[in-house]
Amino acid sequence: MRNGSQISTHRTKGYYVDEEYVPTLGIRLVQGRNFLKDSPAEKENVLINEAAAQAYWPKKQSTGSPIGQQLFIIGDGSEGSKRTYTVVGVVKDFHFESMRQRIAPLVIFYGKDASQLALRIQTSDIPGLLRTIEQRWKAQTDNPFTYSFLNERFNTIYQSEQRIGRLVSIFAGLAVLIACLGLFGLAALTTHQRTKEIGVRKVLGASVTSVVALLSKDFMKPVLVAILIASPVAWYAMDQWLQDFAYKINLDWWVFALAGILSVGIALLTVSFQSIKAALANPVKSLRSE
Repeated sequence: MRNGSQISTHRTKGYYVDEEYVPTLGIRLVQGRNFLKDSPAEKENVLINEAAAQAYWPKKQSTGSPIGQQLFIIGDGSEGSKRTYTVVGVVKDFHFESMRQRIAPLVIFYGKDASQLALRIQTSDIPGLLRTIEQRWKAQTDNPFTYSFLNERFNTIYQSEQRIGRLVSIFAGLAVLIACLGLFGLAALTTHQRTKEIGVRKVLGASVTSVVALLSKDFMKPVLVAILIASPVAWYAMDQWLQDFAYKINLDWWVFALAGILSVGIALLTVSFQSIKAALANPVKSLRSE
């Protein structure tokens, strides 16, 4: 890249498009203009994204515009691949790769590609529209007709994350179910062992609420200890996983607080059935053998 009398080198990506590319994909121009229709002179001009403007002319971001600046593009290294282009527009940064990478500098060249076509469609009859497009395509070119939806192509980038998310959800659900079954069984055993104690407490005037609280608090202690141990471990694991992404969310404390509250709630619901059942039982029956 040549910037006036100074030369700096940057590795960049490039696309060849026509004047309909920017409006079709809804890309926003932040400076300059789009390519002009059917203008041979546009082959000497380029559009760049904001990342390219920042990389090539960092001082221009605060003191002026990169519009009108020249780029010296070197392709495969051959003499014929070296050309000079003029920047006529700057487009807002958009993601054209995975979120794992930061948006790279991008240079958009003017050129029509007869082998590819981007369309924005709005219809409820997609199969019918595809048949019409295929007929018109075959009437214009001998290239085979193949198509893909842009959202599906982006989804394939994150298939591994989607699979991980599904597996984590399944195993987390199984872990919660197994934990609840264990708590339920432990609550049933504990209430059975303390049947006579509960009967004595009720005879002495203990309320149902106090009996339920007495039986439930013993189960809440290990649950709270588990939350205190699991929260920092989960935070560390998620933070390490998010380091692979250039663009990521922040792990806020309230997420772990909410998870802890839900864990306590699930534990209470699990043991409350046995606790309430024991608290409502007739104390005479539990003390009859005494």
